[in-house]
Amino acid sequence: MRFSLHTHSPFCDGKTDMDQVCQAAIDKGLKVLGFSSHAPVPMETFWAMPFERFSDYLAEVKRCQEKYAGNLQVYRALEADYIPGKTISFDQWRQVGDLDYVIGSVHLILNPVNGKIMGLDGTPQNYDEGLQSAFAGDIQQAVECYYKQLQDMVRWEKPEIIGHMDKVVMNNQHRYFDPDDAWHMQLVEDTLLVIQAHGGIVEVNTRGVYRGKYATWFPNEFIIKRCVDLDIPLTVSVDAHQADDLTACFQEAAEALKNAGASSVSCMVDHKWEQIPILDVLA
Repeated sequence: MRFSLHTHSPFCDGKTDMDQVCQAAIDKGLKVLGFSSHAPVPMETFWAMPFERFSDYLAEVKRCQEKYAGNLQVYRALEADYIPGKTISFDQWRQVGDLDYVIGSVHLILNPVNGKIMGLDGTPQNYDEGLQSAFAGDIQQAVECYYKQLQDMVRWEKPEIIGHMDKVVMNNQHRYFDPDDAWHMQLVEDTLLVIQAHGGIVEVNTRGVYRGKYATWFPNEFIIKRCVDLDIPLTVSVDAHQADDLTACFQEAAEALKNAGASSVSCMVDHKWEQIPILDVLA
C-alpha cells in the first residue's frame, strides 16, 4: 500500500493542479492522499500559503474529497510552521480548518536573543546569509536553537507528524559542522526523547534525495534506527510538490525502515491512524 500524506499544492509552493495530483495518485496506485500545503506564516516567504487563500484551499480539498470518493481517500491537512510567539497555534489551525492532521515543521529558526530569523530552505546562499544575519555565523547556536524550537513544537503544539526533523543539516552540506559531531548527535537524541515522551509520528522524508539536494533521508538512517529502538512511530513522506513526485523514492525509504528494524509504518486509513505492516507497504 502506497500513500502520500505530505503533499503540496499551488496554494503554496506546489506546482500541480489538485485534480491532476489526485488523478496521478490513482494512476500510481495510491490509496491515501493527504494535501498538506504550507500554512500561512506572519512574514513574506516564497513557499507559504497567503492567509487570504486559506478558505479557498479548504474548499478545494473538500471538492477533491467528494469528487474522488471511492477511488482515493483524500485528507485535509497543513504543514504548519512553529515559530515561538509568532505563528498561529496548531489547535487553531485544526479548529478553523477542520483538519485531519497537522505536519509540524521548522523552516525558520528564531534567535530568541535578537529576534532575527534564519531560513533553512532555498539555496545554500540563503542558509549562509541567514546564519550570518541571525546568529553572527555561530552554527552551533543556530542548530541548538533549531532543535530547541522543534522540541517545544512537539511539547506544546503536538503535531500528528513531525516534518523532516534533521533538516537543519541539508544546506549545511557538511560545510559548517559534521552531522556526526557529538554535540549534534546529543541534540538529536534529546529531541527523540521529547518525541518519545510527548508523541508524534516521525516522517522519513525523501525529497532531498530525489531532488539531488542531499545524500540520504531526513532523518538519516541512524536516527531512523533510534526511532525504532525508542518505539517512535514512523511514516514515509515524499513531500510532493508536483504530481510526478508522488512515489519518488518511496520504495527505497520503506526499505530503509525495514533495514532499520521497523515492522510497520503509520498511515491514516478511514480517518484513523493505523500501523501498516512494512511488508504490505513494500508489496
